[in-house]
Amino acid sequence: MKIRHNFKNLKVWQKSVDLAVKVYKITKGFPSEEKFGITSQMRRASVSIPSNIAEGTAKSTSKSFVNSLDISLGESYELETQAIIANLVGLLDKDEFIALDTEISEVQRMINGLISTVESNPY
Repeated sequence: MKIRHNFKNLKVWQKSVDLAVKVYKITKGFPSEEKFGITSQMRRASVSIPSNIAEGTAKSTSKSFVNSLDISLGESYELETQAIIANLVGLLDKDEFIALDTEISEVQRMINGLISTVESNPY
């Protein structure tokens, strides 16, 4: 029998939702010519992280859940790359970048931890 996770209770989901909200707030200050560029890319990647975690909780096997978590992890690395680029081209100042990068790294560690837990305790 499949044990369904309540994704809203997962700390990693909560933290990744907070990250997505932060990305929306930060990118609100980006120039309008970036609306369909890095602003859109960063927002989509950030929203995809908790979305894939939530989707994974509905999967019928541990392997499927881990696959969804892997996708979330990949999106977090995509977001990290976009933040680096935004910093390098002057869209994010140093302090904003450091804070965002720290939060992204924390979410990555949490996703990796959940992957390890699910793989160690398959259902």
